[in-house]
Amino acid sequence: MQWETLADWIWAIYYLFIIATLGTAVFSVVKKGNKGWSIVAVLFTITVPIVSLINSIGRPRGLNEFDYLVSQIQHGAFWSVFVLIGYFFLLGWWGLFLFKIRLINTSS
Repeated sequence: MQWETLADWIWAIYYLFIIATLGTAVFSVVKKGNKGWSIVAVLFTITVPIVSLINSIGRPRGLNEFDYLVSQIQHGAFWSVFVLIGYFFLLGWWGLFLFKIRLINTSS
């Protein structure tokens, strides 16, 4: 049985984003830069893909992972809201991380 899934290049970008986020968040924890936010970023980076994977396994035929996530958000499923909040947090964390790096580079 074959299920619908996203294109390979989307998965490559997704996993690159997750791995880069985990690496930079651990780096920030070690360097003690935004330590609290970085710890939360590490936790979200680990838990969000796992929660998303576990809950996407039982999706109906004909829906890819993104379509299923959107449909579950519309139904108000807790896991989908958690995943959505996690992704928005990670995007915001990247914005904060890059902004802080820019401040460090312009002040020197």
